[in-house]
Amino acid sequence: MGRADVQVVWFKRDLRVHDHAPLAAAARAGAVIPLYIVEPDVVWASADHDPRHWAFLRECLVDLDTSLRRLGTPLVVRVGDAVEVLEQLRADHGVAAIHGHEETGNLATYARDRAVGAWARRQRVAFHETPQAGVIRRLTSRDDWGSRRQQRLAAPVIPPPDQLVGIDLPPGELPPAPAQSTWTWRQEGGETLGRRRLMEFLAGGARGYETALSSPVTAWDGCSRLSPHFAYGTVSLHEAVRRTEASTGRADPALKASLKAFGERLAWHDHFVQKLEDEPELERRSYIPEFDALRPDADPRLLEAWATGHTGYPFLDACLRSLAATGWINFRMRAMLVTFAAHDLWLPWQSFGHQLARWFTDYEPGIHWPQVQMQSSTAGINTVRVYNPVKQGLDHDPTGEFTRTWVPELSHLPTEHMHQPWRFDVRPASYPPPLVDHAVAAARATERVEALRRRLSPQRRDVLERHGSRRPAPPRRPPRRRPM
Repeated sequence: MGRADVQVVWFKRDLRVHDHAPLAAAARAGAVIPLYIVEPDVVWASADHDPRHWAFLRECLVDLDTSLRRLGTPLVVRVGDAVEVLEQLRADHGVAAIHGHEETGNLATYARDRAVGAWARRQRVAFHETPQAGVIRRLTSRDDWGSRRQQRLAAPVIPPPDQLVGIDLPPGELPPAPAQSTWTWRQEGGETLGRRRLMEFLAGGARGYETALSSPVTAWDGCSRLSPHFAYGTVSLHEAVRRTEASTGRADPALKASLKAFGERLAWHDHFVQKLEDEPELERRSYIPEFDALRPDADPRLLEAWATGHTGYPFLDACLRSLAATGWINFRMRAMLVTFAAHDLWLPWQSFGHQLARWFTDYEPGIHWPQVQMQSSTAGINTVRVYNPVKQGLDHDPTGEFTRTWVPELSHLPTEHMHQPWRFDVRPASYPPPLVDHAVAAARATERVEALRRRLSPQRRDVLERHGSRRPAPPRRPPRRRPM
């Protein structure tokens, strides 16, 4: 049976050694098995998974193994069902406890965690789950969520253990990275790179962040690019918050404004993940079920045109193609892609939500599904908003540089026609006309959504009570007195 003090640290989406409370607790309690379970039937079989996720994740695991070996023991990798893997370790080594972070993932990982919890109770193995950042499990009311989050994030950052005592067992091997890729560029993973980027961003790279994040032209370098590191836990959101606050306090006024904007985004992260934590079914059904009947079926022709970047709106298509090729696009453009699919093309959010998840290297279920629903107007509590792809192109790609890069069939057009090629004297033969008239489609969609919203006032109040922000409204300015 082996030692009686064996502690398993089950790494999931917390692939780091810094600010890792379960690792620190296990190191204090006895010999440690740092474990990662590759789960083909749970994660890889999910409709939201893509090989690009495994490629990034694998780099994170290689880096984690390097860090753990420096502390005294390698990462142990096993492939298979989580309960079966843990049971085998218990039978072979007499596991005393399992330590891990709470995870707000998709429904498949939610079911897996419940199964592991049931197994641990049957086998009388202690299962210690530590909260991550500001997401609160079993939250009963949103009223005090903000203060509870602040209290939790005020805790000091936990350093890595000085040393880990391991046990003698084969570490196992990681499955290979994808042999073929569908992307042309992908951000690299690992705690080392994530922490380096965090320090560089806070030291001055954030300057101008609050304006750079709006355009795909400036956001590529002006955003933090930390989102995949937060999604896979190579950088602790808690540590990012604490370091951002400290950096803000000593920054010059311009950098201070940028860091404050970044800090607000970090709070926004937890606010949305909390929604899925409170209601995991939001991955597959609308906040208000009646909204699922609003768009009952997806037109496969429209869905295919959207997914391949052939909608006839050049800037929108450039964003779609860029995202598919690189795994990243800035937030405003993500919102535009969703509102166009949901309102202009009248596609149900479930039909394109998984495609977006597969494209995003930084796919975070707790942000993704509530955001897809909010931009599709199925949350019922947000203003119906439909982005005009022509206006967005004119505002955020005025020279057409970004659009020419990703829609090369239009690269010969003069700038004044780049975002509306149908106004050019000769329509480009290799590029399609618009699938819909945006003004007409957006007006029709807004009317249909608003009509349903008016009939669902009680349900909307329930959603607001359960998921709505409690941030106080900004104070109203007193009216200006006109001179006599």
